[in-house]
Amino acid sequence: MALEPEGNKLLLQDVLARPGNETCADCGNPEPDWASLTLGVFVCQACSLLHRSIPHISRVKSVQDTWDASEVELVAAMGNSAAKAKYEQKVPAFYYRPTHTDCKLLREQWIRAKYERNEFEFIEKQEPYSAGYREGFLWKRGRDNGQFLSRKFVLSEREGALKYFNKQDARDPKAVMKIETLNATFQPAKIGNPCGLQITYLKDNSTRNIFVYHSDAKEMVDWFNAIRAARFHYLQVAFPGASDEELVPKLTRNFMKEGFMEKTGPKHTEGFKKRWFTMDDRRLMYFKDPLDAYARGEVFIGSKENSYTVLSGLPPSTQGYHWNHGITIVTPDRKFLFACETEAEQRDWIAAFQRVINRPMRPQEYAVEAHFKHKP
Repeated sequence: MALEPEGNKLLLQDVLARPGNETCADCGNPEPDWASLTLGVFVCQACSLLHRSIPHISRVKSVQDTWDASEVELVAAMGNSAAKAKYEQKVPAFYYRPTHTDCKLLREQWIRAKYERNEFEFIEKQEPYSAGYREGFLWKRGRDNGQFLSRKFVLSEREGALKYFNKQDARDPKAVMKIETLNATFQPAKIGNPCGLQITYLKDNSTRNIFVYHSDAKEMVDWFNAIRAARFHYLQVAFPGASDEELVPKLTRNFMKEGFMEKTGPKHTEGFKKRWFTMDDRRLMYFKDPLDAYARGEVFIGSKENSYTVLSGLPPSTQGYHWNHGITIVTPDRKFLFACETEAEQRDWIAAFQRVINRPMRPQEYAVEAHFKHKP
């Protein structure tokens, strides 16, 4: 005999309280308030919207709704832990597992890869990003005119590089990006495309940006994971004693903070100019435009043990009109003066700088600091 709705509700609360069900099955957000009846998993509201895009695979329902006994039985029979053991049984170490803070593209493709394409149950389905070689066409933003043009890209682990070619039949690549310094981060808002990816690499110890997208979301996420796979295998050779847990955080990184600030030159007498700033680990770069290929300058941010400090405000002698909320970064060489438009931005930037300054420098970072040319 079916229980009354109140009894079903209590049963559902019991199922929700089981280990594994207290976080979203797909992004790890705490206290999921939706469930997929067909898959038997509990998910957060944001992921439930993505499940709606695969209605042939997943039928979602709010845990606040009235459930009947058969529905409770469906989620009780599976649950997040059992689903993870099934749908994530062969996720490669390098594969990016998105969290609730990641862009919609990454979260949706993770959900489709698990439940629709069953990529982590059948290793052969992982070929596009785990073969060690990948080639194809991506729309790339032109450095000078800002137009996106189709360019052939080739990623080769054997050659240790990602290359792109300006002409389809070109023998020589337009650029060779070493896997050693390669990074990729999704930037849909900045690029103006839901599949927009920013690729960075070092050229003569300066950061170079490339902005690309593909109209097919799976293609773009496959490229991203292929880059991560290449970085993983490169680092395994470079650091033979390191565990997967140590290497995985080094594969790709999101920028610590980005946004507009104003800056003045080394004499502190020039006018303040508005620039787009990107904080990439210990490199603070500034650009005239967020989509510039090269930074106008880069500042190395070391640690407090090495006499780097961040201060709220500007020296009293500061000249010229500028935004009201100042920041001073003191390095062993000089002081860098910045100004933020709002107090909230100032607070966020200071927190980002402080995080880096509080972290002791690693041996290889001393080499970076030594090479660093503080550009005016």
